[in-house]
Amino acid sequence: MTSEKNNDQSQLSEVPVLFKMDGPVGHILLNRPRALNALDLDMVDMMAAQLKSWENDPAVKVVVVEGAGEKAFCAGGDIRGLYDARAVDDEDMLDAFYRREYHLNHAIANYPKPYVAMMDGITMGGGVGVSIHGRFRVVTERTMFAMPETGIGFFPDVGGGYFLSRCPGEIGMYLGLTGARLKAADCLYAGLATHGVHADQVAAVKAALVQADYGSDAFAAVTEILTRFHADMGAASLVAQRDTIDQTFSADSVAAIFDALGREDTAFNADCLKTLSGKSPTALCVSFDQIRQGRDMTLAEVLNMEFRLSQRMVRKPDLFEGVRAVIIDKDHAPKWQHGDVGQVDPREVAEYFAPLPADRELNL
Repeated sequence: MTSEKNNDQSQLSEVPVLFKMDGPVGHILLNRPRALNALDLDMVDMMAAQLKSWENDPAVKVVVVEGAGEKAFCAGGDIRGLYDARAVDDEDMLDAFYRREYHLNHAIANYPKPYVAMMDGITMGGGVGVSIHGRFRVVTERTMFAMPETGIGFFPDVGGGYFLSRCPGEIGMYLGLTGARLKAADCLYAGLATHGVHADQVAAVKAALVQADYGSDAFAAVTEILTRFHADMGAASLVAQRDTIDQTFSADSVAAIFDALGREDTAFNADCLKTLSGKSPTALCVSFDQIRQGRDMTLAEVLNMEFRLSQRMVRKPDLFEGVRAVIIDKDHAPKWQHGDVGQVDPREVAEYFAPLPADRELNL
């Protein structure tokens, strides 16, 4: 009996996403704790299919998504898998991952039932994509939020051009270019989270969702529960830097941002300059235009744009080199295509945004 039980647990641990019904709650558990619940294509497909099934199931009143373990909700996409696909020129994988991931992001944003993301622990990149677009985004004192893609020669995707451009002032541009890490209070201040809950109360929140009377308005019922459990997450560190962020990151180019940061000799400015100097110059310039353009776009339009960017960037040298330096060799010494942002030709940046052949567009 013990042997059978251990075999069952072993098989369960190998399933990357677990689904279950708990009363009226459809529960999604990202189940790769050793990989910090990083998303791969199978997980994207599993989530998309289950959400579609629950959408048409009247017994499901609310969906809750969380990550296994105590370290991470989801630390991003499976960058190593994409690196390996690029290494063998697996064009189908390079297309399929981003195409289906962005479709999932869009489906979450338009989900007709309450979608509650428990962003407890590390929440980055692809993990942001399966949380930020939900109506309810819950952070805890263990939350660490970031969009660090420029550090590996990529851009803040999964709709980053949409949600970052809608942060207060220039906070989104600051986050997208620097990859700055935020705790719970800053996530709430920036509008990236809707509620703060202490980690030891997450189980109580889930229990309340199971026991709730959803009546004719499930969204109101979830709002009442999360408001009841909402806790003070402390002071947002962004408040003290808000004026500087707005003044410097509102410049009309990445080069101008560097210049603006260099005008005042402060610890914050020096830290930003040091951070930005380590990022891919091409990725910084592409990300700048992505976030600026995203201000005037719908989420669908942003994801269509970002799919074009993804398909260009996965075939350029900086992403391959960035992943090598950070994930593969871990020397943290990438040799970027350009030495600094001044070497990046605006015409080169514009090419990333050009339409793809009609049969390769995302077409959301």
